[in-house]
Amino acid sequence: MKIQEMKQQLQTPAYDFLRTNPHMGKNIILLGLGGSYAYGTNTENSDLDVRGCAVNSKREILTGADFEQVCHVETDTTIYSFRKLIQLLSNCKPNTIEILGLEPEQYFYISPIGQELLDHKSLFLSQKAIQSFGGYANSQLRRLDNKSARLTGQAQREQHILNSIQNASYDFKEQYFSYTEDNIHLYLDSSPRDDMEAEIYMDLSLKHYPLRDYRSMWNEMNSIVRDHDKLGKRNKHAIEHAKLSKHMMHLVRLYLMAFDILEKGEIHTYRKQDLPFLMEIRNGKFLDENQQPTEEFSEFLDELQKRLDYAKENTDLPEVPDAKQIDDFVSSVHERIVRGEV
Repeated sequence: MKIQEMKQQLQTPAYDFLRTNPHMGKNIILLGLGGSYAYGTNTENSDLDVRGCAVNSKREILTGADFEQVCHVETDTTIYSFRKLIQLLSNCKPNTIEILGLEPEQYFYISPIGQELLDHKSLFLSQKAIQSFGGYANSQLRRLDNKSARLTGQAQREQHILNSIQNASYDFKEQYFSYTEDNIHLYLDSSPRDDMEAEIYMDLSLKHYPLRDYRSMWNEMNSIVRDHDKLGKRNKHAIEHAKLSKHMMHLVRLYLMAFDILEKGEIHTYRKQDLPFLMEIRNGKFLDENQQPTEEFSEFLDELQKRLDYAKENTDLPEVPDAKQIDDFVSSVHERIVRGEV
C-alpha cells in the first residue's frame, strides 16, 4: 500500500474517530505510520498501523486531567495525549521514540506544534535508552525462545526456559536488591522425574535478603515457566505463520535502533540501509530445517549484545534527559493553548 492510498484510507468512515472523538480533531498535532510500514519491513499482508499525538485541551491543562491515549483496536491506531507522550519520550520508550524518527513522507499530518515536537526530539535522547531498548530486546528474545521451544525435545525445551529466565535476570540487579552470581545459580541437570529428561535446578545462598524482592524475582521466573507450559497449539500456529522469524527480525531491529541512539544521537525508525538483511531474517534465512534459530543467528546476537555493552560505556548521551528544557517546551505549548493561540 502506497502512502497516498493510506492517506485516502484515513478519510474513510473507519477512521471517523480521528475527527469525531472529543480528544482528536483539531487537537491532533502529529499523525504517522507505525508498525512494519514504519520500519519498512512490511509485506503484502501487513496491516496499516497509525500512531500520533494530540495536545491536551485548555480544561485538561488547567485541571491536571489527562486522557492519556486513544486506542482504536479495529484500525490499530494509537493517539497519545501530549502530556502522556512527553512522559514516555522522556523515558526513551521504543514504541514512542520511533514516532519521532519517521521519514518525512511517512507522516500523514504535522501541525506547527507537531513540527516543534519533532524539532525537539534530541531532548528526549539519554542513556535511558540502554534500559528501555534493552528491556524490549530481552522481552523479544523471551518471545523468540517461547515460540521456538515446542519444536524440540523436552531437554531442549527446558534449556529454552532457562535461557528465558537468564535473559530476564539481566534486569533483576537493576530492579531488586543486589546479589552475586554465586548467590543465585540456575542450571540444567538430569531429572529423576519419569516425564522429564532434564530440568532446571537452583543453588541459593542468600543472607539478609529482602523477602519482597525475592518474592518478585521468583514470581517473574515462575511466570516464565508458566508461559512456556501454555504454548502448545499457539506456538504451532506461530511457526506456521512465520511469526518466529518475524520476532527474530524485530529483535535485531531493536538493537540497530539502540545503536543509532547511543552511538549517533539519532532516531531512525525506517531502516533503509538494513532492510535487505532484516527481510532476509523475516523470510527465514536464519532458521534451520527444524524451524529453529541457527547457531549463526545466536552468534550474531552475541555480537550485537557486545556492541550494545560497548555503546553503554562510550555513549555521549546524558544519563537522563534535561528535565528543565523539556518542561520549558511543554510549558510553552500549554501556555499557548490556554491563551487560545493554537
